[in-house]
Amino acid sequence: MSEKQEMIQRMLELQGKFIELEHEKGVSGKDFFTAEEGTFLRQYRDEYQTLADKVINLAHAEAGSIRD
Repeated sequence: MSEKQEMIQRMLELQGKFIELEHEKGVSGKDFFTAEEGTFLRQYRDEYQTLADKVINLAHAEAGSIRD
C-alpha cells in the first residue's frame, strides 16, 4: 500500500470512529471546535487535518500542480 493510500485508510478509520461517536452521543459544532486537548474530538480534528493536508500535497505532487 502506498503512503497516500495508508493515510487515506487512516482517515477513513477516523471518520468511522467520529460517526460512531456522533450517533451515540451527538456532536455539536461547538463540541467539535472547542474540544480540549487530549479528548477524542481534539485528536480526531488535529490528526485528520494533518493527514488531509499531506494527502492533498501528495496529490498535487503527482499531478504536477501547485497548491495555493
